[in-house]
Amino acid sequence: MSAAPSSSGGIVRGRVRDRRGSSRGSQRPLRGASGTPWLYLAPALVVLGGLLVYPVYQLGLISFLEYTQAQVSGGEPTTFQGFGNYAELFGDAQFWRVLVATVVFAAACVVSTLAVGCALAVLLTRVRALPRLVLMLAALGAWATPAVTGSTVWLLLFDPDFGPVNRMLGLGDHSWTYGRYSAFALVLLEVVWCSFPFVMVTVYAGIRAVPAEVLEAAALDGASQWRIWRSVLAPMLRPILVVVTIQSVIWDFKVYTQIYVMTNGGGIAGQNFVLNVYAYQKAFASSQYSLGSAIGVVMLLILLSVTLVYLRLLRRQGEEL
Repeated sequence: MSAAPSSSGGIVRGRVRDRRGSSRGSQRPLRGASGTPWLYLAPALVVLGGLLVYPVYQLGLISFLEYTQAQVSGGEPTTFQGFGNYAELFGDAQFWRVLVATVVFAAACVVSTLAVGCALAVLLTRVRALPRLVLMLAALGAWATPAVTGSTVWLLLFDPDFGPVNRMLGLGDHSWTYGRYSAFALVLLEVVWCSFPFVMVTVYAGIRAVPAEVLEAAALDGASQWRIWRSVLAPMLRPILVVVTIQSVIWDFKVYTQIYVMTNGGGIAGQNFVLNVYAYQKAFASSQYSLGSAIGVVMLLILLSVTLVYLRLLRRQGEEL
């Protein structure tokens, strides 16, 4: 009688040990599995290294050298300048004016693009299928238009002699590109026009993924459309809004084509310079390639800093990205 419990207990303990052993064994990673993902990523990493890492390395290297037309043609040897190019750049008052103008212009473009894109995304959820399709096609057409073509069309629309905008507003021969602020405003409209479709389509896809019961409950509670967006949709779409915000910051901070085409190279006496156009003027118009490279490095560091700070703030708030 006494042997039965002990034998059954031994059998139970043996089964428990077998189950534990089998569960532990099933959790062991397969041999070579840790290196397999890197094998799949290797071709993409090689391409990215050739297209991104090497150009950034060359950009940083030239920024530390004396590299002008004389060095390009081989007339003079290339010499190492250290941080001399950066000291010259930071000692230039025009660089700081251009930097401030770039930051303000990019911030205005980002805010305007997000506002228009999010508003139209919400509008797409409120209209019927046919108007939704028309709006989608019109937005995608603006998005697919090349920057040079879009900038030229906007110049024709606001032309002081033949543009329909001045005639509709009764402004006569007013030149929008003559004044500094009116030129920046004109470029801002064109940038928003060609940038909002990305925000609109992305946010609209996110809204469609939100459960309809949540929106219906908010509407039954008497929440307005603005309150539904602020208290319901925006928190749920925060990961998507993070992506479109960072993408918009990168795009708008390095705007070049619209400024160059619509202000004829940066406006009168460079009044509409942004950092990208300023770098082009230094590198190619003045043949100071080292200074142009230094401006490019500064832009790269600013964009990396803004992106990392933004992501860190969101991580502190407990957001999963």
